[in-house]
Amino acid sequence: MPSGHAQPLAPGAPLPAFRLTGTDGATHTPADWQSSKVLVVAFLCNHCTESQRYESRLNAITQTFASKGVTVVAIQSSNPKATTEKDLAWSDVGETLEDMKERANFRHFAFPYLYDGDTGTTAQAFGATVAPSVFIFDKDRKLRYSGQIDSDPTNGPATIHTATAAIEALLTDKPVAIATTKATGCKLQLGPPTEAKAPADSAPINVALASAEMLGKLRHNPTGKLLLVNFYATWCGPCVTEFPDLMATNRMYRDRPFAFTTVSSNVPAEQPEVLAFLKKMNATTNNLLYGSDDTYAMQDAFDPDAGSAVPVTVLLSPHGDVLFHEQGEIDLMQIRRAILANLPDDPAHAGAQAYWATK
Repeated sequence: MPSGHAQPLAPGAPLPAFRLTGTDGATHTPADWQSSKVLVVAFLCNHCTESQRYESRLNAITQTFASKGVTVVAIQSSNPKATTEKDLAWSDVGETLEDMKERANFRHFAFPYLYDGDTGTTAQAFGATVAPSVFIFDKDRKLRYSGQIDSDPTNGPATIHTATAAIEALLTDKPVAIATTKATGCKLQLGPPTEAKAPADSAPINVALASAEMLGKLRHNPTGKLLLVNFYATWCGPCVTEFPDLMATNRMYRDRPFAFTTVSSNVPAEQPEVLAFLKKMNATTNNLLYGSDDTYAMQDAFDPDAGSAVPVTVLLSPHGDVLFHEQGEIDLMQIRRAILANLPDDPAHAGAQAYWATK
């Protein structure tokens, strides 16, 4: 790991130099924005709920002040190797540059989004320790404000918009009334020497024959949780292709009120082959196999409207309502976002469900 976090920049400190690749594929340095009257540098993190909630506010600041000579730039400094799938329980993606591109496109970022995750040296130079946090520089590139974007992640009526106030003061050549606040959010994971490893998954892997009655009950979701059901076959190319991503999705969300059942449309005599496939995929999910050679009747027992050609993926509410249905190879981001939009918040992640439910 780099030699610890540097001290936060003091008011009046010069803008640190950096050279970083953006989600646009270009390499960016501060010289790109040398004509801007004010430069706002924000540190974000894809998988952090509080950072997610500030994405739209950062977009709004960008759009409000762009015509007045203000540039907003965001940087992602957490090393993607420092996060496990379990750490992504509140996100659709991790922290790689490709993940950043996915998030920037999904949320229509109006600002450059730059990658510092391999080393975290830019965050260290700024003294950034959490996401979201922001550093605002005047026309001479001296630091005039650092800390939180505003005082309330919920953006309630009493919110103090300290970053916006600092920008407005600098545009009118007035002193910034509040130069420093304490940023809160997720700790930036800077430059670990080795990849974070999740504990080995020692859960047993098996597959049970499912009767028509069992499939009918599955359709009504007996789990009391959000339930994802994937129908596949070992001879189905698209099924096999998407299966590892579905297993990763299960590992991401399984510690939340989420359950996953796979249903193989292979015939019962192929149970050994199905089990071997599931073990290869480390499928510690609840796994079923059609208990009859009449695969069409088996599929109809679950839901005649679900479709008989695999793969078929269905997301059910705890009450059995269909929240998502896809026949054919899934759009991975679409299904993950549907899951996230229907999982409840907990006190440490207030506002997460609303974030994911917002298109």
